[in-house]
Amino acid sequence: MRRLEFASLQVTNLEVSKDFYTTKLGFEEAGIPNPQACVFKYKQGEASFAIRTPIGNLEGKELGIGTSLWFAIDEEIEDLQAELVAKQVTLVGPIQVTPFGKILIAKDPDGYSITFLKAH
Repeated sequence: MRRLEFASLQVTNLEVSKDFYTTKLGFEEAGIPNPQACVFKYKQGEASFAIRTPIGNLEGKELGIGTSLWFAIDEEIEDLQAELVAKQVTLVGPIQVTPFGKILIAKDPDGYSITFLKAH
């Protein structure tokens, strides 16, 4: 197995998380009906992932610890940062310069890190 086909994050409240990803981060629903999940694409992009109701009992467990999804962006990262700050999205520090390019990390309602990458 060499290729990740799909990613799915378990969330505590599907509606709250769906609103966060669409309203705050700008993801679009992919239009795949599923009462237990919501599949997204990012601004007409190819990346696809989902949030879903818990598969098992998550009571008392911290979600998001050690997990980060990375999304390449075409827009300027400074513009995205200003947009997310205006929408009161929790950011993990300022824009960082990495060997891959500039990154900006947002936290979702369950503590998952959503990393946006503006490649060199």
